[in-house]
Amino acid sequence: MNAVAAPVSPFPLEASAAQAQAAIRDEFAFFADWSERYQYLIDLGRKLPEFPPQWKSEEHRLHGCQSMVWIVAEGDAQRLDFHAVSDSAIVSGLIYLALRVYSGRSAAEILATEPDYIADIGLAKHLSPTRSNGLAALLGFIRDKARSVL
Repeated sequence: MNAVAAPVSPFPLEASAAQAQAAIRDEFAFFADWSERYQYLIDLGRKLPEFPPQWKSEEHRLHGCQSMVWIVAEGDAQRLDFHAVSDSAIVSGLIYLALRVYSGRSAAEILATEPDYIADIGLAKHLSPTRSNGLAALLGFIRDKARSVL
């Protein structure tokens, strides 16, 4: 009998979105200043999994971002997986954090989880207005997709 393997996540395996946010808070607390935090964010962005070139199309482009961002959602109400990439190093790090919290979760958990990590690690105060708008667009896409599968 062949068992179907669950999709492998490129993100650390935390049991819940809340635990993922707590881990992000702990990791960012380690850094003394924002230059170190930005470098860590850039390093995280480099860990995003390969994004198929055929997905880099207008159909998958996330509007509302100054940078080029493409995002694809797969799954159903029990599990939604998100794949995304950006042409910007810092935005790629922001994508990594959002997907770490929300990808691989149920639609109900996604909708029940506010992105508290953004304020908790000080991101809200340290992003330019255009990056803040892009992050809001990314989080809006994730929530909209979760709502659409319920």
